[in-house]
Amino acid sequence: MKKLTASDVMTEEVLTVQADWPVTHLAEFLIEQGISGAPVTSEEGALIGVVSLTDIVRYESLPQKEAHPHGAHDFYVLSLEGRFAEEEWSAFRVGDASEATVRDIMTPTLFRVHEHAPVQEVADTMITGRIHRVFVTRGETVVGIVTALDLLRVIRDG
Repeated sequence: MKKLTASDVMTEEVLTVQADWPVTHLAEFLIEQGISGAPVTSEEGALIGVVSLTDIVRYESLPQKEAHPHGAHDFYVLSLEGRFAEEEWSAFRVGDASEATVRDIMTPTLFRVHEHAPVQEVADTMITGRIHRVFVTRGETVVGIVTALDLLRVIRDG
């Protein structure tokens, strides 16, 4: 069996988000695309961080007012209400009009591996960093992304 590398298992199409997007737009984008996170780019297109649904939850889970799903924006109610218990749902402040942007909640650390890195190195990077996605590079250019699901497919198909 051939030794698999990052380029063998990566997804080449990397969806990015802009640092100046409002958090509400970010949430809609991630849910519409069916992804849990994405790299963040500056206005010039440079990679400056990564953001995920976890970052949104962390931001939104600050001490609550009397939040209730029926007062929240319909998008969130329809998309998220069935996924959480009532106690968890009430902790979200999705009804609040927030000025927060992606830049405010993103993680500025980027985990990268070279496109020829063995999948074991990719997995080790993800385990060590406690992350669900790693960017694949050729020089300084991002050419793909490997997620935990991509590695599960390798195990399944192995």
